[in-house]
Amino acid sequence: MASEDPDINTVLQTSGESTLKKAAKKAQKQIDQFFNVSLHIAVTGESGTGKSSFINAIRELDNDDKGAAKTGVTETTTEPTAYEHPTMPNVTLWDLPGIGTPKFRARRYLKHMQFNRYDFFIIISSERFKENDIMLAKEIKKRKKLFYFVRSKIDNDLRAEETKTNFNKEETLSQVKRNCLENLVEVENPKVFLISSADIKAFDFEKLVETLMSDLPQHKQLALLQSVPITSVAMLKNKVRMFEKAAWAAALCSGVIAAAPVPGLSVACDASILVVFFTRCFFSLGLDNKSLSRLSKRVNMPQLESSIKSPLVVALAAKSTARLSVSAVAGGAVLEYLCTLVPGVGNAAAAGVSFVCTLTLLKNGLKELENAAMMVLKEAGLQ
Repeated sequence: MASEDPDINTVLQTSGESTLKKAAKKAQKQIDQFFNVSLHIAVTGESGTGKSSFINAIRELDNDDKGAAKTGVTETTTEPTAYEHPTMPNVTLWDLPGIGTPKFRARRYLKHMQFNRYDFFIIISSERFKENDIMLAKEIKKRKKLFYFVRSKIDNDLRAEETKTNFNKEETLSQVKRNCLENLVEVENPKVFLISSADIKAFDFEKLVETLMSDLPQHKQLALLQSVPITSVAMLKNKVRMFEKAAWAAALCSGVIAAAPVPGLSVACDASILVVFFTRCFFSLGLDNKSLSRLSKRVNMPQLESSIKSPLVVALAAKSTARLSVSAVAGGAVLEYLCTLVPGVGNAAAAGVSFVCTLTLLKNGLKELENAAMMVLKEAGLQ
């Protein structure tokens, strides 16, 4: 139904809904999913296969960082261990102990590990996949859950072969994958990925993420893509597109609803959502100091941390905390800078009145963060 208010008409067109109330509820649901949807990733394999290093790499932590999964230790527990993502507390990676001897049946193992808790399983091996891995995969498949095989420490395989006179990197990788598939012949259509946790951007990590993005439900994709490290320009672009798709909902919740509350909404919407939205962008695009510091060490370029001149990045870095939630108090400096991104807006209060104005602000701010992240990738030689 058309409205005399052009701003409301734009809301209806953008949301695809017929009334402001329906559009607002749709926006609220999308924002709630975007900020709060949980993702539980089970990582299982025998001790010494590189589970902990893989978990740390996904969380963008070095093995000696505070809160990192312990590496190089003999597995003694028979219980799953949870590791929260450092900037996405609703994403949890679970270190599951190895299934043990064949006498410990896969069915009993999954029950003991609380099978229904997890969204998907990563089965890791640093050599050949064994009988227990196959038994586990079959049982997971019976229960209609997603599972993936990760052949870890692939950099070790290359080092072992590169001294040979006829060494060919691509052929070595192909041979390793063929061997894995031969070991998994009893598993229907196994998905195998070659990974080096020491260099997560190399080999099949991006293929693993792409496969997960095609397999997971849409709301789970949001949590995954926000949490994984950027390994290429393509990955950066995918993240930016995700934030672009959520921008209309953030604009509606923070702008129009704040100015003209809609009866029936259970959550108060205000401009702090803008700050939370950009804070998620900030961390997901790897612009926080810890991410930049890790990347600087990895590529041996200490100037990366000081090379970003974006006022928005500077404001977010000053105001952000690693575990910001939707209820967090908006940073005044962030909001005031955001208002300068939209011509004709003089203060934060005015920015909340117009949906079009707020959406423009979000798009312009996101573009500034994208440019900053792209510059970091270029400086680090990762383009």
